[in-house]
Amino acid sequence: MPNARVERRLTAILAADVAGYSRPMGADEEGTLSKLKAHRLALVDPKITEHRGRIVKTTGDGLLVEFASVVDAVRCAVEVQRGMNERNADVPKGKRVEFRIGINVGDIIIEEDDIFGDGVNVAARLEGLAEPGGICVSGRVEEDVHGKLDTVFEDIGEQQLKNIARPVRVYRARPVGRVNAPAHPVLSLPDKPSIVVLPFQNMSGDPEQEYFADGVVEEITTALSRFKTVFVIARNSSFTYKGKAADVKQIGRELGVRYVLEGSVRKAANRVRITAQLIDAASGVHLWADRFDGAIEDIFDLQDQVTTSVVGAITPTVEQAEIGRAVLKPTESLDAYDHYMRGLASQYQWTSEATNEALRHYYKAIELDPKFALAYALATSCYSWRKMNGWVTDPAREITETKRLAERATQLGQDDALALCWSGGALVFVVGEVDEGVALIERALRLNPNLMDAWLSSGLAKLLLGEWDMAIDHFARAMRLSPFEPSLFVMQSGTATGHFYAGRYDEAAAWAAKSIGENPKYPPVWRTAAASNALLGRQEQAQNAMARLRQLDPTLRIATLKSVIPNLRPDLLAKMVDGLRKAGLPE
Repeated sequence: MPNARVERRLTAILAADVAGYSRPMGADEEGTLSKLKAHRLALVDPKITEHRGRIVKTTGDGLLVEFASVVDAVRCAVEVQRGMNERNADVPKGKRVEFRIGINVGDIIIEEDDIFGDGVNVAARLEGLAEPGGICVSGRVEEDVHGKLDTVFEDIGEQQLKNIARPVRVYRARPVGRVNAPAHPVLSLPDKPSIVVLPFQNMSGDPEQEYFADGVVEEITTALSRFKTVFVIARNSSFTYKGKAADVKQIGRELGVRYVLEGSVRKAANRVRITAQLIDAASGVHLWADRFDGAIEDIFDLQDQVTTSVVGAITPTVEQAEIGRAVLKPTESLDAYDHYMRGLASQYQWTSEATNEALRHYYKAIELDPKFALAYALATSCYSWRKMNGWVTDPAREITETKRLAERATQLGQDDALALCWSGGALVFVVGEVDEGVALIERALRLNPNLMDAWLSSGLAKLLLGEWDMAIDHFARAMRLSPFEPSLFVMQSGTATGHFYAGRYDEAAAWAAKSIGENPKYPPVWRTAAASNALLGRQEQAQNAMARLRQLDPTLRIATLKSVIPNLRPDLLAKMVDGLRKAGLPE
């Protein structure tokens, strides 16, 4: 019998299946099948018909559907997921039927009412990337529907899909106002071993010892990040999981890492015990576990033992020279270290009062250990923060003091990337020694390309140098290393600033809005928001931003901008002046 005629056409392909279908089926096979049929009958199939789709085939818990219009395909998917969310509202999480949906546009082969080809395969792989209740689409789909639907598309980067030759740009589609949207997008894995060190549990029974347990994690994270062969999530993102039940698979997806290190610290009298275990986030399998006991004065040696053991478990080829670098100790004085950690805790509160409190702790740490490089460096970062927020009351004194601290930090910490990057940043922003500061930041990046703080400092410095696209790229690198970073708003604000000076005012306004959503009390981002909207002709938004800016900084005037935005090229300052003048800033 001759084969049916083979034809091709360009079409939108939607692939869907039930997330975790085997689990509810195992618990209640008949009930789950009944629910699935009810959802299909009442919601899914009618929506496909409404949006002119054709069900090509069903596969138990899955569907393959084609649409002549990609807009119809995405609209159908959004309405199905919104409807499923409403139907699941009163259903316990473990008993819900939730779909994952992938959508692609491609040239397909039609044969005997079935469809084949890479276009179909990509849709199926995209469905596998989607979260329960979520939608993943290819870059081509996003391009075709951009601006045509009330839907937000989150770029999750190029993904290497199984059995697909070339990487595919993937977007996560979220309807505006969706109430069950996950808090964070799923990130793809880096091309080298990747790890997050979760907050260790304080087993001492003393809440005052929390900072001590946190300090152990801080030092292990810092030591691990010195290995260029390992991608390490920054401490501030890992600490968003503090006090929460750890689902390592979910954490791995949210942070885009292969491995999770968790553990505990028990401190009693002059003894300390650190336990740690390394877990493969994809499978949940425990790869390594160990316990380390010692005297309290040996705490740094214990941290070193944990660090080198973890690295040995995930990257057996790490060079011994790098291991040697990882075990550098920040200070021999436990009292100085105590004040250093308390300074960090204060600094992350971002207020003027907390910044001053952090400075007091750093100065005390320096008094106790005059060779503590990081204490000098973090003190300079406090002066940078004061400058950025307009809290400086004696500029000449603070410039002199910042320079002194930065010089001492770099003398003592010539191979300490953290000391170099913060000191370099302070030289750029406070002292005005741009070339010297940038050189220190670049040295920090050579020493430790995993250091989020160095990429952040570099991005800010590139803004002053007028290298907009490079600044934006460096902020993106910082955000990837620490997706939940408390200072995320600074990176977003910097990205907005880069787009602003490059003349991309739409992008600038959008990034400014993101930064404001993270921290509405940061004056620089309100400047960018006001100026961008004014130059776009959005006078109402510009005036609203200006009103908020003047609440935060009542003394700001056109005449004082040069002192507020230091070391900026005259042509760039003129662009900001133009925008802020149109937004209503007084002369």
